[in-house]
Amino acid sequence: MADILVITGLSGAGRSATAAVLEDLGWYVVDNLPTSLVDTIVELASVPGSEIDRLALVAGRQHLELMPKVAAMRAQGHQVRVVYLDATDAELVKRYESSRRRHPLDSETNGLLEAIQRERHLLEPMKGDCDLVIDTTELNVHQLKTKLVGAFELSALERLQVSVESFGFKHGLPLDADIVMDVRFLPNPHWEEELRSLTGLDIQVRDFVLERQECSIFVNGLVALLESVLPHYAAEGKSYLTIAIGCTGGHHRSVAVAEEIGSRLRSAGQPVRVSHRDISR
Repeated sequence: MADILVITGLSGAGRSATAAVLEDLGWYVVDNLPTSLVDTIVELASVPGSEIDRLALVAGRQHLELMPKVAAMRAQGHQVRVVYLDATDAELVKRYESSRRRHPLDSETNGLLEAIQRERHLLEPMKGDCDLVIDTTELNVHQLKTKLVGAFELSALERLQVSVESFGFKHGLPLDADIVMDVRFLPNPHWEEELRSLTGLDIQVRDFVLERQECSIFVNGLVALLESVLPHYAAEGKSYLTIAIGCTGGHHRSVAVAEEIGSRLRSAGQPVRVSHRDISR
């Protein structure tokens, strides 16, 4: 069963911003969703083999029709949580005036303030049935993200997507690298005839590289450094961190070290993706 988050609330209170934040956090987001399509989207997310395990449905204009849909989804066994976004009348007026967009109820009322107040009155009955009400009046997008993370996400470290990538300096630095480490100080297996055709994924090369004392000191120090700084990257709201490990060609030393760094971080509880950019060059 998919984990389903329904976003509703006042127009201008931040539904689109919330959708963008949730997408950054790995949710499959359907924005401005007509209520008539809720059942179809949930069914598609629930079929065996679906890759959608966290589904965020951002309401369009038919907010009041959502709660019966929510009750039905819960009856089917889905975990469904509903977030209601709110803001003061003054803040909503300010946002609409700065964006120059029309309020959805503009044609049915006499002016912007009346439209906001009418929508507030219409949606008030469902507000009390929502799992979480977020007042966005004083929130910027970073503060909104913090609120959502605290309510619906795993720990910050589990959210941070860490990649360890090996590369060869002769092919250029990875453009997306946040941290770059140079392991060309280690003896190069390329100059060992029996190792030249192998890579850092082979046990012979791995042992040649990792069993050296200088490599052990380097790996231990780097892992300790990463374990100390990763929580702070996560706390700052960073979603992705790429650690690039480079040697000359990207075949031997950097590959072996990247694999070892990835393994150590996983053992410490940090999800890690390891890749080797230049291993096939």
